[in-house]
Amino acid sequence: MDYQENKQKREKLLSKTSGVLVIDKPVGMTSHDVVQAVRRGTGIRRAGHTGTLDPRASGVLVVLLGPAVRLSEYVSTSEKRYQAVIKFGMTTSTYDTEGTITSQSDDFNFEFEDLEKALEKFVGEVEQTPPIYSALKIDGRRAYDMARKGEEFEMEPRDITVHSLELLEWEPPEAVVDIHCSSGTYIRSLANDIGQEMGSGATLINLRRTKNGRFTLRDAVSLRKLEEAFADGDWYRYLIPAADALADWYTVELEFDQVDAVRHGHRVPAVEPREPGSLARAVSQEGELVAVVEYIEEDQEWQPRKVFLL
Repeated sequence: MDYQENKQKREKLLSKTSGVLVIDKPVGMTSHDVVQAVRRGTGIRRAGHTGTLDPRASGVLVVLLGPAVRLSEYVSTSEKRYQAVIKFGMTTSTYDTEGTITSQSDDFNFEFEDLEKALEKFVGEVEQTPPIYSALKIDGRRAYDMARKGEEFEMEPRDITVHSLELLEWEPPEAVVDIHCSSGTYIRSLANDIGQEMGSGATLINLRRTKNGRFTLRDAVSLRKLEEAFADGDWYRYLIPAADALADWYTVELEFDQVDAVRHGHRVPAVEPREPGSLARAVSQEGELVAVVEYIEEDQEWQPRKVFLL
């Protein structure tokens, strides 16, 4: 077999590769940098992450490969968990250490219990204003580009959900907080808001994502180890099946003949009733992800909405 045939065979194999790489992103790299490293290492161009981490943040970054990138809309909206280090008595233009200092104060003479009580006010459904130094777009332009040029504009507040805030440590002027929240939550803004509540000001000085959806740091591989695996050609051992990305979803296990039916967009009967319009993952008996399906209440059937196994 000549070089061209080998290349075509490899490209055909890679085009069918689908799954998830859970990476412990190091500080100093953008999320896009990590995706680019994965593309180079795997040879798979179709890759994307499911939730940006700032360059100064580390932790769980979920990268989808091949056909699994079509799961992004479901994985990217999943809940997140972080461990944040917040410094009181200081505010910055970006709400983290990237920006210029805008105020400093020694007025943080509060106790652990005082801060713990204040955190309770931020739990639940709350309205949050994103930082002006963010990648959100305003009339087609990135907010951080406008902010760097000194343009005046306002960020629209939006609703987020903070499931829990646990104060782990308080060593003035720094606090370590465990945060469980909805997708779209800006931890920098949360730190700034908490600082305002305490009357001292505060800024985020360290952030580590410990969970994204069902994936935690236990599932993650360091980028250094992954790059070693790229060089050795055995990176597949870190590849998680696409179906596992939705492992916390309700599961519809398909019979052999139903797999083909779902692949062609046909409905299959529901074994038990579900909430109208609820989504589920449909898997083959081998555990492969076949489709995302929607429950149709009036017919008690599952309707394919997005097919993956072709």
